[in-house]
Amino acid sequence: MYPGIKFQVKGEPNDLGAAIQLSREDRYQFQWWALSLIRAKPLGGQEGSKEGKKGSDKGIDGVIAFIDDNTGKAKRVLVQVKSGHVKSGDIRDLRGTIQREQAAIGVFITLESPSRDMITESVSAGFYHSVGWGQDYPRIQILTIDDLLRGRTQLKMPPQFGTFKQASRVQRNIAEQPELFG
Repeated sequence: MYPGIKFQVKGEPNDLGAAIQLSREDRYQFQWWALSLIRAKPLGGQEGSKEGKKGSDKGIDGVIAFIDDNTGKAKRVLVQVKSGHVKSGDIRDLRGTIQREQAAIGVFITLESPSRDMITESVSAGFYHSVGWGQDYPRIQILTIDDLLRGRTQLKMPPQFGTFKQASRVQRNIAEQPELFG
């Protein structure tokens, strides 16, 4: 199109190989991209800036808020993204972060398949019960990049959008039939 001009087109990964490549080239871009797969808001610095990338994120890379009861108070799903070297201790750490931050659910997004110990650790965390939706959701969830890209898994949580309003109580009175005069 333009002779002598070289350019490189970069886009979002659409397969596991491209995701691995992004994680190697720029782990922060990988993290932000992985968070976008489940619509989580990144924490710890602005996308594309050098500022805010360093420092402690306290084990939280992203967050999703939802409301599932009539208090109107938002509850949180905390998300952690790891591109490699995952182990069961990572799930224990996430569990501790969920407890410390009083979050409802924790999500661990990883490039690698989880080990049996990681799965056992996540299952042992139990469930978050949504009173408003009358449903249980795994408290700790492990999602792999490959499964997310292939549509084999998704985050299990109360709806993020929409409103929840508790139905008002209806007082039941005993129906009385008036006398009929004829």
